[in-house]
Amino acid sequence: MNCTVSVAIAPTILIPSAVTAEIQFTPNSTSLRSINPLLVYIFTEHTGTVKSLAFSPDSKILASGGSENDGIIRLWNMNTGKRAAIFRKAQKTAVESLLISPDSQTLASCSDDHTINIWNWNLKNKKYIFTRSFVGHTSNVLSLAITPDSKILVSGAQDGIRLWDMVQQRPLATLVRFDNIDTVAISPDGQILASGDNKGLMKLWDLRSGKLIRTVSAHSDIVSAVAFTPDGNTLVSSSRDHTIKLWNVNTGELLRTLQGNNWVNAIAINPSGQIIASGGRDGVKLWNLTTGELIDTLYGHSDWISAIAFSPDGKMLAAGGFDTRINIWRL
Repeated sequence: MNCTVSVAIAPTILIPSAVTAEIQFTPNSTSLRSINPLLVYIFTEHTGTVKSLAFSPDSKILASGGSENDGIIRLWNMNTGKRAAIFRKAQKTAVESLLISPDSQTLASCSDDHTINIWNWNLKNKKYIFTRSFVGHTSNVLSLAITPDSKILVSGAQDGIRLWDMVQQRPLATLVRFDNIDTVAISPDGQILASGDNKGLMKLWDLRSGKLIRTVSAHSDIVSAVAFTPDGNTLVSSSRDHTIKLWNVNTGELLRTLQGNNWVNAIAINPSGQIIASGGRDGVKLWNLTTGELIDTLYGHSDWISAIAFSPDGKMLAAGGFDTRINIWRL
């Protein structure tokens, strides 16, 4: 495992504030029209699809993970637009999901190579150092989530869901076997786990007891992503069936359906709780979470969007695509 800090920045393109010709806006909402996204950076180092994106808790660093022939993690400085570090052999194949823990002490990634790799922050060297691999899954590991206290890591894979003790750095439990899990998310209070599978089913789990709370026939195709709103009351799911759906966490009631024109590959919720960003074949779309209105469509990619993330301070939106690019918008 090779992690080296680098200052090479040649592939990074900075977009001056006056240059916006590559972006088209279609505002449909008066209440959130003041968002006015501005494309500020384009990162072009990845050689394949950008599979995963995650911001650090302080919003200063963006982590990006590559695809099958680019199993590399790169860290980007959001203040300068420069690459801060590179993990050249992060995974043997695609970096399907990655995250930086809420306490900033851990960087975790998972892959089609069936492993979860862990890096811990080294205060002396001021960089993430590879610590260990979690080996337990027997199939592709597609999604990661971590509790707000940074103590429990959850992995969703084609062979089920596993829990990992991040304090002791060891396996903790197997929540379910044989479910083909594509996505997982943890509620803001750390009590509920949501999972989505390849059959369109969404399940809610009690993380304390490991018991299944509810199963919802959410979509007619793969559930590509799930995410909780900041207040924990609403769960948002997306799918290849062209829809984004909002659910009442307590009752399982369907609150609203947002209809797109093609597969929805990724979603993210702004920390304000007012905006949903979605990414798919038709670019990045921003939705009013309260009304369901489409606010903006951002066209900055030449191919499908594969990953999307809001910064925790709500000021940045990152999108990665099949075109190997990462676009950063300032809101």
